[in-house]
Amino acid sequence: MTAAVCDIRDPERVAEVFDAAQAAFGLPDVLVNNAAANFPSPAEDLSPNAWRAVVDITLTGTWLMTREFGRRHLAAGTGGSIVNIGASYAWTGGPGFAHSAAAKAGVKSLVETLAVEWGPYGIQINGLVPGLFPHADMTEDIRGGLERAAPGARDDRQPALRVGAPRELGWAATFLASPYARFITGHTLVVDGANWQRRSVVSPEVVPVRTQLGRGPFTPSP
Repeated sequence: MTAAVCDIRDPERVAEVFDAAQAAFGLPDVLVNNAAANFPSPAEDLSPNAWRAVVDITLTGTWLMTREFGRRHLAAGTGGSIVNIGASYAWTGGPGFAHSAAAKAGVKSLVETLAVEWGPYGIQINGLVPGLFPHADMTEDIRGGLERAAPGARDDRQPALRVGAPRELGWAATFLASPYARFITGHTLVVDGANWQRRSVVSPEVVPVRTQLGRGPFTPSP
């Protein structure tokens, strides 16, 4: 086992971390792109730096890692498997998360594009979208809203009436990266107990994002 620090926004650092992995274990057969950045904000409040911070990590970082993996396998004439962690608002949009939703839509498009480009060379690429999976290293702001969602507890806000167990997400990722899924590529698998497909028979009242986040009226910065 080995570990290496990497700023995935920097192509030189990305190359270095692949060098370290290849020196320790040989060319990796599997790449899982899990790094992302996110925070809730009305779109009008997002500064250029806030937008770049999320998009550079979530989309550009995923691209740079994917590109390095693909180029090394193409040069070696070997196949491999990439799993990109996505989000369901890549399809639906994400009010309150315009930066992250746009980036995740880009990640989903990369999956679909590169599956065709790299399929002839034995490189498969798929997406994996987690639902609600409480885990030990959640940030405090996320943990604060999930007291109801202890693993194994009933949760009436989910169609499956429960949240996911981390091992269930692990099983899905393992499947996508395994020989059992070798003929699956360009697909994004949602593992959330159908929560993202839930619809109300009667549409709920519209509450503006600013109101949901407890923000006052928009005031342009000087």
